Amino acid sequence: MRHKRSIPNRGLRVADQIQRDLAELIRELKDPRIGMVTLSNVEVTPDYAHAKVYFSLLIGDPTECEAGLNEAAGFLRNGLFKRLQIHTVPTLHFHFDRTTERAAELNALISRAVADKAKDDGES
Repeated sequence: MRHKRSIPNRGLRVADQIQRDLAELIRELKDPRIGMVTLSNVEVTPDYAHAKVYFSLLIGDPTECEAGLNEAAGFLRNGLFKRLQIHTVPTLHFHFDRTTERAAELNALISRAVADKAKDDGES
């Protein structure tokens, strides 16, 4: 029995292709809960059975959007079947990515701290 040679970085390439194809498929969705979505990352399990899809949102409610995307996951997976040339298309799990939200909060905290320090320095 011969073993298939593993292709280096195949998981990363598959995740990248899923991210590109999903971005196009999501634009076609008619669900009003799904606003202007940006896919920030896709993590595929080694067996390609599951994919965590991280998204950020320009406008809209992240919780409602996440629910809408997860309800559409079967439809989106079916669309991927037609586009991807891989044996197993993963089950999709959408998660709101709070990275940009946290970055904005940290920037605001830093700005406030700098402004308070400048004010304190000015008073002494």
